[in-house]
Amino acid sequence: MRILLVGEYSRLHNSLKEGLEALGHDVSIIASGDGFKNYPVDIKVDHSFYHPVLKKLKVGFYKLTSIDLGAYEIYLKVRLNSKKLRGFDVVQLINEFSLKTSPDLEIKIIKHLLKHNSKLYLLSCGIDYQCMRYMMDGKFSYSVMSPYIKNPSLKPQYKFQLAYLTDAFNKLHDFIYENAQGVIATDMDYHLPLVGDKAYVGMIPNPINTDEIEYVLTEIKEKIKIFHGVNTSAITKKGNDYFTEALKIIVSKFGDQVEVTTTHSLPYEKYIKSYDDCHILMDQVYAYDQGYNALEAMAKGKVVFTGAEAEWLAYYGVEEDTIAINSLPDVNYLVQKLSWLIEHPENIVEISKRARAFVESNHDYKDIAQTYVKIWNEN
Repeated sequence: MRILLVGEYSRLHNSLKEGLEALGHDVSIIASGDGFKNYPVDIKVDHSFYHPVLKKLKVGFYKLTSIDLGAYEIYLKVRLNSKKLRGFDVVQLINEFSLKTSPDLEIKIIKHLLKHNSKLYLLSCGIDYQCMRYMMDGKFSYSVMSPYIKNPSLKPQYKFQLAYLTDAFNKLHDFIYENAQGVIATDMDYHLPLVGDKAYVGMIPNPINTDEIEYVLTEIKEKIKIFHGVNTSAITKKGNDYFTEALKIIVSKFGDQVEVTTTHSLPYEKYIKSYDDCHILMDQVYAYDQGYNALEAMAKGKVVFTGAEAEWLAYYGVEEDTIAINSLPDVNYLVQKLSWLIEHPENIVEISKRARAFVESNHDYKDIAQTYVKIWNEN
């Protein structure tokens, strides 16, 4: 089977590609690499406006003409590679806005893909129209939109997310749903908004290539090491401010017993190496389930503060605080959970072992790839 994966923002499609190739399939990824993260792709279609001077030029041109030069550059690069984008049995979009051009240009790109390939599938992975409606209607107890809902003055920070509720994105959403063979969710945060939708064909957990991720048995010799990796463009949306405040209290409370490392907007390859020797990793607050970064850390044997809500516990049949620590937008709660681990380091060792085993059992990249093939063939 020939498969084209469109878009990459977490390494999900790279891991899926590795699983599919291990099963004998021919797979290509077309994507931008996602800026500073610089994920590997086969066909790179990014824009050139990262330099501050060029970025100002792009913004100024947009204000005068309403034309996004970066979006058109990506679109033109896609068209220049059009011969490489034909003859695939399956095309899968990472989400509704997979190449980050503009809604009308995305529709043009998808029309080209529909004309020259067989099946089209959509992942619900990251923000999309349906997920945004679910969050804004208050159907999650908390979500990445919670800070904005509580404080609308944060609107400038949520410009990208709120765009999904516009007529242009609604049109893109409807177009994809009319033409795709099915929609697949990657975790509980995207599964819950899709339950009952006729286009929804089910949840397939994130694939993790544990063959490439070494598990090192956790040993606590002196200090307990805590890692907090911050994406500076998403501090509010990830809830990093809660982690920052909680860690200040932890350092004050435990002193030399702990060592806290904080990094900012590292490229993917540097990021995954920067937390190798930590015991506890602070991932994100506003989630019900683990995203890709959390799962990779769990595969390494880290105790991860991330999404591990009741719905996730029930789905996988696991108990609270045994695989990962559920994060909440509550500094005192986070301090309490961190203190429990620091005061009982044996729990860190046990959670570390179970986290690795959980990822191997539920997120193995070859098993997940096989599940994708089954879904693609059935619909």
